[in-house]
Amino acid sequence: MTDPTPRWTRPAALVAAVFGAITIFSGSMVLFGPRGAQDLAGNAVPSVVMFNTAAGFAYLAGAVALWRNHPAARPIALAIGVATLMVLAGFAVTALTGAPVELRTALALPFRAAFWLVIAWALGRPAYPA
Repeated sequence: MTDPTPRWTRPAALVAAVFGAITIFSGSMVLFGPRGAQDLAGNAVPSVVMFNTAAGFAYLAGAVALWRNHPAARPIALAIGVATLMVLAGFAVTALTGAPVELRTALALPFRAAFWLVIAWALGRPAYPA
């Protein structure tokens, strides 16, 4: 009998876990760390930094669910992806009003959303097509 867990889920879970841990660390440094770390963030939008830091914990939960092939993995991935798109929309409004923003953020938010939305999509597909 074959294992119904797709082979891609464990590597994706590891990537998600590492990315979540890095996100929590870097966001915490910008929010609570020394002035030097805050200066390196440049024109970071505080609400985006707070969201990303909190999302790092959701990344860890999603990684665990994905690793365990838990039914909650897909809804977690979808929630992270959609929430990130919503933050991206708010970030875009902020940027369009002329507020100084970081280009890194404009590039990172769509990447983060796409990562989780692709996982949600892939989890909704049959593991072994007939």
